[in-house]
Amino acid sequence: MIFTKTLTHWYSNNKRDLPWRQTRNPYYIWLSEIILQQTQVKQGLPYYEAFVTKYPTVFDLANADESDVLKLWQGLGYYSRARNLHATAKYIASELNGIFPNSYKDLLKLKGVGDYTASAMASICFNEVTAVVDGNVYRVLSRYFGMDTPINSSKGAKDFKALAQELIDEKNPADFNQAIMEFGALQCKPNNPDCNVCPLNKGCIAFNKNKIAELPVKIKSAKAKTKHFNFLVFISKNKKTLLEKRKGKGIWQNLYQFPLVETNKEQSYDAFKKLIKSHDLLIDVPFELVLYNRDAIIHKLSHQHLYTKFWIVNVDSLLVEGISIEKVSDFPVPIIIGNFIDMFNF
Repeated sequence: MIFTKTLTHWYSNNKRDLPWRQTRNPYYIWLSEIILQQTQVKQGLPYYEAFVTKYPTVFDLANADESDVLKLWQGLGYYSRARNLHATAKYIASELNGIFPNSYKDLLKLKGVGDYTASAMASICFNEVTAVVDGNVYRVLSRYFGMDTPINSSKGAKDFKALAQELIDEKNPADFNQAIMEFGALQCKPNNPDCNVCPLNKGCIAFNKNKIAELPVKIKSAKAKTKHFNFLVFISKNKKTLLEKRKGKGIWQNLYQFPLVETNKEQSYDAFKKLIKSHDLLIDVPFELVLYNRDAIIHKLSHQHLYTKFWIVNVDSLLVEGISIEKVSDFPVPIIIGNFIDMFNF
């Protein structure tokens, strides 16, 4: 098909020189694909290199402490990816003797591996004819074929997967899958693509009908919730502070944070000082309160927006065992707390 041949020809001349394209090793391909989920290449590349350096084999990753894996992942977001990465490495090392499954069907059984990652690994590592569909692929197919089925609907997922499967080069599925993703990333970009130099523009329905900006179609998600986070940064006279490990299935699971006080609205200095006097860590404890950032730092997640303030709480001593402020940077923390630690002079 012209579409397929044009795409793979374009890829051979325009593909980026990326380290995971120099190998068919399932461990490295899996690592890159997990890191690049919901992450751009320019952001994910240094993380990939850091993981390969620190954990050159799946056994090295499996033997690592989860806190070390989360620390290395810090800043990439969607931390469930890192936890699943570690859990899967343990499973492959202990149950499969370090050997990855070699088919799409069996790869799907791994924790944290969905249709896209299983397809990418099966085609790249084992030459299986199974098409990938990610954000870039949705965009290319939607525009070229003029498909307006919402990409985040069950029908959209089914229809686009079927179309991609029809188009895939059966003799070279690995290059086709990488080609269509690369084409979406470099040529058929989300905003203001240069359609005049696109090798597919003659057959592109969106281009010829002036619908580039309208495709792909996506159902609008529910409005993000607003939350107000207030972190208490304790500093004692003997230079200790407090960090707590987040539990449960919410955001930042197993990461560390300063003691958190969540409020239903932004707090004034006086109101917040009065509020925290009854905090378990401050009962009958004299303290000096300093607001670090007057304007809340807005941290946007996919389903909620966090309006965050850091409050410095100076005390003579802590009511519970603390940690040396010199060791704060050793703990895996959410990026918003990591940025604060980098900026704040303890």
